Amino acid sequence: MSHLAWAGQAYPAFSVAPMLDVTDRHFRYFLRLLSRQTLLYSEMVTTGALLYGKQPERYLDFSAEEQPVALQLGGSDPKALAECAQRAEQWGYAEVNLNVGCPSDRVQNNKIGACLMAEPVLVAACFQAMQAATSLPVTIKCRIGIDDQDEYQHLEDFITQVAAAGCQIFIVHARKAWLKGLSPKENREVPPLNYQRVYQLKREHPDLVIALNGGLTDLDQCQTALEQVDSVMLGRAIWQHPWLLAQVDAQIFAGPESSLTQHQAIQAYLPYVEQRLLAGDRFNPMLRPLLGVFQGVRGAKQFRRYLSEQGHRAGAGPEVIEQALALVPSSLD
Repeated sequence: MSHLAWAGQAYPAFSVAPMLDVTDRHFRYFLRLLSRQTLLYSEMVTTGALLYGKQPERYLDFSAEEQPVALQLGGSDPKALAECAQRAEQWGYAEVNLNVGCPSDRVQNNKIGACLMAEPVLVAACFQAMQAATSLPVTIKCRIGIDDQDEYQHLEDFITQVAAAGCQIFIVHARKAWLKGLSPKENREVPPLNYQRVYQLKREHPDLVIALNGGLTDLDQCQTALEQVDSVMLGRAIWQHPWLLAQVDAQIFAGPESSLTQHQAIQAYLPYVEQRLLAGDRFNPMLRPLLGVFQGVRGAKQFRRYLSEQGHRAGAGPEVIEQALALVPSSLD
C-alpha cells in the first residue's frame, strides 16, 4: 500500500463520499461524533457558485470539529479552479478534490464531472493549476470510464496522463458513467460495478494512492477491498445507515471502539443544533442526519415520523429531537 503524506499523515483508509443535498455541514458534524478518523467530504461546489455566487461562504463554512474535511469542486477552467483551491486552503480544509465522476446532464452542459474523462489533458492542466495554488493535497475523483470507453486501457491512459501532471491520489468509482440515456439515479445501478479494474489499476501503479468507491455497503466488504487498494469510500450506505460509521474507527483504523450509544450520539448533537439555530440556520435540515440512525431498531419508524411531522413547524427546536428520542427504547434502560 502507498503511504503518501496527506495532511501530514498517511491517506485515510476510509471516507464518506461527497453527496449533493446530503453531506452538508450538519450531516458531517453528526458523522464526526461517530468517527474521529474518517475523511468527510463536502457536497460538490461549482467554481461559479464560489466565485460569482451571492453567498459563497455558505458553501465553504464548516465547524472545526468536522476535520478532517475535504472540499469537492466542480469545474473545468484551470484558473477558476486554482482560485477556488486557494479559498479551500484559506477556509481551513484538509484537501481539495476535483469532481471528474458526476454523470448528470446538468453538469455536463457546464463541462463538469465525468465528461472530463474524455479530456485527460484538460484534467491534468486543472490539477496542475490547483496544486500550484495551494499547499493542500489535490485529489481526483473519477469513474472507470465513460460511454464506449469500456476497456482497462482507457482508464489506464487517463490515470497515466493525470498522474504525469503530479496527481498522486485518485478516488475511483468502479462503475462506468453513461453520459446519455441514463439518469444519475439509474447510473448508480447500471452498468455493473467492476472492482477488478480498480484493483488492477493499483497493482500497476503501486506508487499512487487508489481509493475504491461504488456499491460498498458494509465494513466486511471494505476490509476485503482494503487488501487490494489504499482506501475505501462509502456514500449511500452511510446516508441510509449512518450508525455504520460508529464501527469504523475500531474495524478499519484499529483504534478504540466508539463508546456512544445512538441516544448518546444524538444527545451530543443537540448543543450543535442550538448553536446553529442561534446562527440563523433552519431547523429541518439539521434533522436529516438523524433519520437513519435507528435503522433496524424498535421504535425507529416512530422516531422518523415524529421528526418529519414536527420538524417543519414554526418555532421547532431541539425539544423535537428529545421528544422523538423518547419514542425509541434506550439500550441503557
